[in-house]
Amino acid sequence: MVKADRATPTSIDEYVAAAPLEVRSILERIRRTIQKAAPAAEEKISYQIPTFTLKGNLVHFAAFQKHIGLYPPVRDKKVRAEASAYAGEKGNLKFPLDKPIPYALISRIVKARVRENQERADKKKNR
Repeated sequence: MVKADRATPTSIDEYVAAAPLEVRSILERIRRTIQKAAPAAEEKISYQIPTFTLKGNLVHFAAFQKHIGLYPPVRDKKVRAEASAYAGEKGNLKFPLDKPIPYALISRIVKARVRENQERADKKKNR
């Protein structure tokens, strides 16, 4: 993860501000992409990285030296297949900073995660 010379951020604004200048606009666009795909989601810092929640953790993202990481993996088979080119070692996704960031894919991932979280919440409710 890109380390700042400051304390752990307490907001996504602080996290983005601590990132290298050339990465800030990417982080902000990812943030806006997530907000648009899941307008009811709430922002927070969890695991020291930007997190969106909606009926549980929705997605986390983080800046690293050579890529942006997105977590957790999506279960939707079609979306997972689309994202397979970016698959990391632990089910996370890695978007290289030297290539265009697939914002439309990020949007589809978030929408799939919203559905997954809603389905899980509905199952819990019906128990």
